[in-house]
Amino acid sequence: MTDLIPVRSLDTAKPIRLTPAQAGGPIHTRSFTGRFRNLRLLGAGLLFLLFFGTAWIDWNGRQAVLWDLENRQFHIFGATFWPQDFILLSAILIIAAFGLFFITVLAGRVWCGYACPQSVWTWIFMRVEQFTEGDRGQRIKLDAAPWSLQKLARRSAKHGLWLAVSLITALAFVGYFTPVRQLTLDLATFEVGATTAFWVLFFTAATYVNAGWLREKVCRDMCPYSRFQSVMFDSDTLVISYDAARGETRGPRRKGADHKAEGLGDCIDCTMCVQVCPTGIDIRDGLQLECIGCGACIDACDSVMDKLGYARGLVRYSSENELAGGKTHWLRPRLVGYAAMLAVMIGAFAWALAERPLISLDVTRDRGLFRENSLGQIENIYSLKIINKTQQARSYAIALVEPGDFELHGPSTLNLAPGEIRDLPVSVALTATSNGAGPQTVRFEVRDQADSQSHVSTRSTFLAPLR
Repeated sequence: MTDLIPVRSLDTAKPIRLTPAQAGGPIHTRSFTGRFRNLRLLGAGLLFLLFFGTAWIDWNGRQAVLWDLENRQFHIFGATFWPQDFILLSAILIIAAFGLFFITVLAGRVWCGYACPQSVWTWIFMRVEQFTEGDRGQRIKLDAAPWSLQKLARRSAKHGLWLAVSLITALAFVGYFTPVRQLTLDLATFEVGATTAFWVLFFTAATYVNAGWLREKVCRDMCPYSRFQSVMFDSDTLVISYDAARGETRGPRRKGADHKAEGLGDCIDCTMCVQVCPTGIDIRDGLQLECIGCGACIDACDSVMDKLGYARGLVRYSSENELAGGKTHWLRPRLVGYAAMLAVMIGAFAWALAERPLISLDVTRDRGLFRENSLGQIENIYSLKIINKTQQARSYAIALVEPGDFELHGPSTLNLAPGEIRDLPVSVALTATSNGAGPQTVRFEVRDQADSQSHVSTRSTFLAPLR
């Protein structure tokens, strides 16, 4: 073998610079401002108002949104849902999944960066950290400093505020499953039950650990969404990208100098995009699993470009096609398909919700085969479970649909309070004994006497001897 291995001289004088994610340890982010930060604050504010405020709204004398697990009733403003309506909950989850797929194909992980509770609460905890320990440089120095009364006071204040935010979060969350006003009063008077106390402490600890200690590790190592997101991207998906053609070769320069003549690109290698990143990555290394699409690096880079008098957009939301010199295609099969499926599912859900029966009827036939009553008729015993799903007292008529040779014995009307469940025993007799021919079908109907359009019917089996 006569071929020689090529030799390349490496510049060992330039140190290798690791990103915070590569170096390990805590990630200290720098504070910044910008349009994407403002957008995130607006979204987080609306979510906070929804999360913390909804539980305190009253509706017709009760909590507007309450998942009453003990009574198996789920109140959402004027509607009450029961376990029989869980198919609607499944539909909501499917719609949410397709909505997530649609937004991912369109603009990557914007859900993670702007609306995911893990990201939102992590930003809050980081803000508390900045308030108690100072900005990035001060926190780094505080980490390296030996323990002192000042360090102990700052750390205690930070963790105390973290625990306070976690407790308020847990209280709001548990308040959707037990009346929040009574829960708050019980906590204030130390009369809360053991089960409720456990869940409040559990969610307090979960919030404190996830948003305070794990932070980006949840997004990087625990969240399944980060693992399959790249499968849903295409060459037209908008993701946060570094324009290497414009930015390279990166390096420092004097303000006002002709950097193009010096062979430099627009990137001055200030690492501001790295310092503001909540997951500690360098966006200039390309799209990475850890990127949550929050836009912090865009705001930081735009501020530097403004100071230098360069055009914004060195780091921006862009597609692979656009970076390659082409155009982003907005109407493409996958995106249109998800949009069409969303429209169909939302329409079907709205129809199912509007047509949802406000009466529930379950029929259970007695385990015995049949019996003969005092009139010599063959008779079957049934138990009717009737639920008033409305928020008003109702009077219902009970009958057989197309009774034929069958006759219903039992109450013909029933009054139920709002949300009341009643088990009603009735019997059905076969009046024409000569027609006995083994199993036959009977259909029970319950109809709202004040609204003829509100009714429900259920089939059951009638057993009779063979003739």
